[in-house]
Amino acid sequence: MSFLISRRGLIGVAAGLLASTALPRLALAAGGRLVVAADSEPRQLNPAIVASNGVFFIASKIVEPLAEASFEAGGLRPLLATSWEGSEDGLAVTFRLREGVLWHDGKPFTSADVAFSALEVWKPLQNIGRSLFANLEDVETPDDQTAVFRFSKPTPLQLVANALPVVSAVLPKHVYEGTEIAANPANAALIGTGPFVWGEHKPGEYYLLRRNAAYWAPDQPKIDELVYRVLPDRAAAANSLEAGEIQLAAFSAVPLTDLERVSEVPGLEVVTKGYEALTYQLTVEINHRNAHLKHLKVRQAIAHAIDRKFVLDAIFLGYAAEATGPVPANDPTFYTPEVELYPHDVEKARALLDEAGYPAGADGTRFKLRLLPAPYFNETRQFGDYLRQALAAVGIDAVIVANDSAGHQKAVYTDHEFDLAVAPTVFRADPAISTTILVRSGVPAGTPFSNQGGYENPELDALIDEALITLDSGKRVDLYKRFQKLVTEDLPLINVADWSFTSVASDRLRGLASNPRWAVSNWADLEQEA
Repeated sequence: MSFLISRRGLIGVAAGLLASTALPRLALAAGGRLVVAADSEPRQLNPAIVASNGVFFIASKIVEPLAEASFEAGGLRPLLATSWEGSEDGLAVTFRLREGVLWHDGKPFTSADVAFSALEVWKPLQNIGRSLFANLEDVETPDDQTAVFRFSKPTPLQLVANALPVVSAVLPKHVYEGTEIAANPANAALIGTGPFVWGEHKPGEYYLLRRNAAYWAPDQPKIDELVYRVLPDRAAAANSLEAGEIQLAAFSAVPLTDLERVSEVPGLEVVTKGYEALTYQLTVEINHRNAHLKHLKVRQAIAHAIDRKFVLDAIFLGYAAEATGPVPANDPTFYTPEVELYPHDVEKARALLDEAGYPAGADGTRFKLRLLPAPYFNETRQFGDYLRQALAAVGIDAVIVANDSAGHQKAVYTDHEFDLAVAPTVFRADPAISTTILVRSGVPAGTPFSNQGGYENPELDALIDEALITLDSGKRVDLYKRFQKLVTEDLPLINVADWSFTSVASDRLRGLASNPRWAVSNWADLEQEA
């Protein structure tokens, strides 16, 4: 659906959208309806299968994890689990579960749901859980409020706790048991325990979620309806905010170039909090099946061809930092600057390509590559255009292949029909959570946001596996510092920039940015003043 840029056009389109749907008209009173910008429609909406922020943005309001990130000491807020404790040998973690919780279909939530989710979904199916729970052997359920995770190898409680907000979305056993989980109709009409229940999805237009009147937390949620309006054009999101048609745009849905202007609009505010646990990394994914890209010197040449300062200034407008490797510098625990660096140097890049045996032809071209920028953000698309030019300067002809979100994921993560891809990977508090999977070999085809470039390095695999079972926190830190060094030396992928996001919201909203994963949390405490 296209949207005109003028305010009058946007108002007309919004009126037409409401008139063409069965959505009830609610007055913009306290509670009421909150309309949110959504720039994409995830192909798979089940967060227990695909742990990604595009999925969490919508699904986290319906399907809850065991715990959520918090600004408080300890960094976690109990949700479906009220406490967790690890054994001294690292072979067990015991969760105490919240009583009195109901699924949206009225059935009681119990430990059987947690055991089923862990063993039948997170471990075998989830893009992150596959590695995190590789050593999970069993989940014992001595009573309805207790789940004991049993591991075949030591598993650090630090890692399990850090991972809970991301990997532990619980599904109803009675809905999924005995079905083909990935194809279950409930994946498109979610059933959870969260503060909002599934309403409907009109492709290309909106998602509708409604207040869960039986939510376990008293007096929550405080919003009656959430409507995610699908606005792929981010300029349309900015104009819709100004016109009062939407009240919230998260994940930098308002282009950085418009932030200063929008921040001066009465009734709107720019919020930078709420993303502290969601550091995005602009990453060049590499298909190592390509004969040219198998050569380390070619990968090094590509790294030297990138002018990171230009990227930070021209694309991110200063809202980012230069990446040195797979762990961002803002992580106080695992980051190390002692890694291999690749400063911008066009002549060195050309020399490396010559040494690799790929001299420039008469037209200056050495070889061609397919370049697939992820379509999720302006920044990934813009960087794709820049990278094409940067590679042309060293003799590599990169042909951009543009896809929508579903097409991009299929091409890169299932069909491997790419040479280079631009990805917005995410660092989530621990390298074992959605970071090591980007370079670990053996990940099944079709697993999104993972190593689908065919890269294999036994030394790196062994280090990743060792860190996964190391209980001593100091030793884990040392192993992950070695991990960063190996990745930057061998370049299975290239990290370019680390960035966070902004939200633009109506100043009538209260409870914004209440935790460091706020945009992808459940919004139970979000409220709208009259």
